[in-house]
Amino acid sequence: MESKSLKVSKLVQGFELSQGNGGSVVSLIDNSNCRELDPFLMLLHFKGKLPEGAPDHPHRGFESVSYILQGEMHHEDFLGNYGKLTAGDVQWM
Repeated sequence: MESKSLKVSKLVQGFELSQGNGGSVVSLIDNSNCRELDPFLMLLHFKGKLPEGAPDHPHRGFESVSYILQGEMHHEDFLGNYGKLTAGDVQWM
């Protein structure tokens, strides 16, 4: 397989938003700054500590992927399904 060099076409600056109970997210990609990256809807970097978390929010019409760089994340959906992810884990919803 032949490798191919690609040029960086755009740099974007993330912006931090309050999220949940004391956590925050850095929005890196969203529809306002990277429309050409379809089919990606957004790329967020969540920062928080237990018991912080995200408020209830629907996941409709798209699939989300969570990748844990360090630490751990606990996730529970409205049906009571629960999971714990640790560094290196991936969750695809």
